[in-house]
Amino acid sequence: MADKKGNLGGSARDMLAKPHELSRIGQTVAVLSGKGGVGKSMVASLLAVMLRRKGQSVGILDADITGPSIPKVFGAENYRPQSSDMGIFPVRTHTGIELMSINLLLDKSDDPVIWRGPLIGGTVKQFWTDVIWGELDTLVLDMPPGTGDVALTVFQSIPLSGILIVTSPQDLVSLIVRKAFKMARTMRIPVLGIVENMSYVDCPHCGERIRLFGESRAEQAAQEMGVPLLDRLPLDPALAALCDRGEIEKVSGIDLVGSVEAVLRLPTRTE
Repeated sequence: MADKKGNLGGSARDMLAKPHELSRIGQTVAVLSGKGGVGKSMVASLLAVMLRRKGQSVGILDADITGPSIPKVFGAENYRPQSSDMGIFPVRTHTGIELMSINLLLDKSDDPVIWRGPLIGGTVKQFWTDVIWGELDTLVLDMPPGTGDVALTVFQSIPLSGILIVTSPQDLVSLIVRKAFKMARTMRIPVLGIVENMSYVDCPHCGERIRLFGESRAEQAAQEMGVPLLDRLPLDPALAALCDRGEIEKVSGIDLVGSVEAVLRLPTRTE
C-alpha cells in the first residue's frame, strides 16, 4: 500500500502470488530499464542464452505486453503455446529455453495490444500463475520500460530474487536509472547491478574503441547507488543482425560474465 506521500513499502509485497502448482522455479530475475530504446530485451535474451549455456534450465516471461520483442529475437514468432485443463505451456526455443509472450497468443504478431494498465498487469500476473513452467533454475522477466503500472504489478505479485537495470551512457538515462533503482529499493527487491549497453563500438578497420555517446557515467552512477556495474556491452551490428534473424542463440564473442555470475550466486528459492 502507499503512504500519504505515495511511497510503497512494508505490506506492498504481501500480495505475492504463487506460481502454477506444476511449476518449480529456483529464482526469478527481472531485467528493467528506466526508458525504452536501451536494449533491455536484448540483455534479457542474452542473459537467458548465457545461463542456458551454463547448463541451467531457463525460461523467459515477456512482461512487455504492448511492445513484445522476445519471440522475434528467438525466431519463435510462429510458435503457438499448447494448453490443457491444468493450464498453458510455454513454447521452447531451439536450445531449450522456455518462453511465454503475448505475441504467441495473437492471431498476427503485428496486431497491437490496445489495453489499459490493469488488464496488462493482470496478463503478466497470469503468465506467472497460469503458465506451467515446469522445473526451472531461473526465470528471466523482460520488463516493460519505466516504473509504471506493470512494473508495480510485477513487483507486488511475483517474488523476485533480484533485478538487473539496463542503461546506456547518456546522462539522461543515468537519471532515469536512479528512478528505477529507487522504485526497486522502495519495494525491497535486491538490485543485482547495472548493465551498460551501447557502451562503445570497435572500429572494424583499426580496432579503436569508440564511445559514440561520450564518456560513460555508469560506473559513477553505480557507485552512488551502491550496486556493481556488472557488464558493458558494445554496439554490435552483428548482434543486431542475429536478433533481426531470430538467431540470438547463435551469438558468440559477447558475454554477460558479471550478470551471469550475479544470478548464479542467488540462493535458490524453497517453497
